[in-house]
Amino acid sequence: MKNIIALLLVFITTNSFVEQEDAFTTGEWFKLRIHYGIVNAGYATLEIKEATRNNQKVHHVQGKGWTTGMTKLFFEVKDDYQSFFDKQTGKPYQFLRKIDEGGYTKYQEGFFNQNSNTVRVKDYKNDTENTYSVPENVQDIVSSFYYLRNHPKIDTLKEGESITIDMFFDNETTKFKLKYIGKEDIKTKFGKISCKVFRPYVQAGRVFKEEESLTVWISDDDNKIPVRIKASLAVGSLKADLDAFKGLKHSFKVKID
Repeated sequence: MKNIIALLLVFITTNSFVEQEDAFTTGEWFKLRIHYGIVNAGYATLEIKEATRNNQKVHHVQGKGWTTGMTKLFFEVKDDYQSFFDKQTGKPYQFLRKIDEGGYTKYQEGFFNQNSNTVRVKDYKNDTENTYSVPENVQDIVSSFYYLRNHPKIDTLKEGESITIDMFFDNETTKFKLKYIGKEDIKTKFGKISCKVFRPYVQAGRVFKEEESLTVWISDDDNKIPVRIKASLAVGSLKADLDAFKGLKHSFKVKID
């Protein structure tokens, strides 16, 4: 499960920023229940708070992930991902990544300079500090989630079309590509939900079986929150379902048969 929760926090939704109403607001919170095969493996949450950076109010998002039950005994995960980003542009100011995944630990904090297109990363575990050049409009792993939720093209994509953004993660910039698959109604604990289905391209190898191993179901409404995630892993499979939510900006739509 190494880095699985981190990837979930990025892949669980789809959109960006532009002159349109945001899909989210301060106070939004939701939780995903994660299954590894038939085992209830853990949970992941994302919450939008408010903070101040550069003398202005910004979004402060905290994402947490943890294992439970028997999974915790064999492979304990305690992850804390945070991002501070501009309310208007979606550009990140700062990120924090503090993880413990089965004994693998990392504790980093990054500070973006959007004027010089650089990010200064402090590694508290290794007591190092480095500055990296990044493309314009680069996102961190958490801000990518919210940047994508307001994307101007998300509602006009045709089946097979993709959106690509630049994402800074693990001290390098990668291209994050998201392909639109189509629409599907799925049954949940809340009722039947209309969803748009997306397939993020991931790196095949130690974690994922192949590039198109991950599939994401996003609510086909103005909120665009994750409803279901499935992944074929190098060993086994993973599934995550929306378990709870509050503070959504828009009405959450449930279909009546």
